[in-house]
Amino acid sequence: MVSPRVSDTQRQMDTTADRSTVTQPGRRAAGEDPAKREQILDGAKRVFMKQGFEAASMNDITRAAGVSKGTIYVYFQNKEDLFEDMVERERSKLTESVRHVLDANQELEKTLEEFGTLFATHVTNDSTIRAMRMVIAANHRLPKLCRNFFSTSTVNPMSVLQAYLDRQVAAGILVCDDTAHAARQFMELTTVGLFKPRIFGVMEDAPLKATIEKNVASAIRVFTAAYGARP
Repeated sequence: MVSPRVSDTQRQMDTTADRSTVTQPGRRAAGEDPAKREQILDGAKRVFMKQGFEAASMNDITRAAGVSKGTIYVYFQNKEDLFEDMVERERSKLTESVRHVLDANQELEKTLEEFGTLFATHVTNDSTIRAMRMVIAANHRLPKLCRNFFSTSTVNPMSVLQAYLDRQVAAGILVCDDTAHAARQFMELTTVGLFKPRIFGVMEDAPLKATIEKNVASAIRVFTAAYGARP
C-alpha cells in the first residue's frame, strides 16, 4: 500500500511543535532567566514598599517591572509567591554579608561587633520594618507568609552565626552546649530596645549608627560573660 501523503500544512504544524519543545541554543527555557527574575523582583519590591502587600496588585507589579503579565506568571504563581521570594532574596543578601564577616580571620569580639552591627542595622531599617509589618498584617489570611518569613532555612543569618560559634567552641574560645540558642540570644541582644519600638512605630526613624554600636557593644559584653572560656 502507498502511505498517505502528508500535507504541507501538517508538516508545518509538526515543525512548529518541535521548535516549541526544544530550547534554542544560547537561550534559556521559560522561567529560567535569572536577570528577568531579578527584574520582576525589583519591580515587586518597589510596589510592596510603596503600597503594602494587601494593596499591591499583580498589574501594579507588572507595570513596575516592565514585563508582560504572561511573563510574570511564568516566574511566579501569584502575589504571595512573589512576596515570599522577595523576602528570601533580601535575607540571602544579608546572610552572604554576615557570612563574609564570620569567615574573616579576626578576634571573637571584633567579629561579633561587625556581625552585630550589620544585623541590627538591617533589622531596624525602613525596608525591613515595612516588610515585617506587611507579613504581620497578612497573617490572618496568609499564615504561610509568617512561617516562611521566620523559617530556619540554611540561608539564614542565625544558622551561619551558629556555625561560627561551633568553630569557636571547638577552638576552646567559647564554652557552650547549645550554640543554636546562643546564636539567637546574641541576635536578640543586638536589637534590645530598638526592634520592638521600631516595629510598633514608637521609634519612627531607624536608630543612629552610634546607638546601634552602643547596643552591640553591650551585647558582646553580656554574651562573652556568659559563654567566654574561663582560664
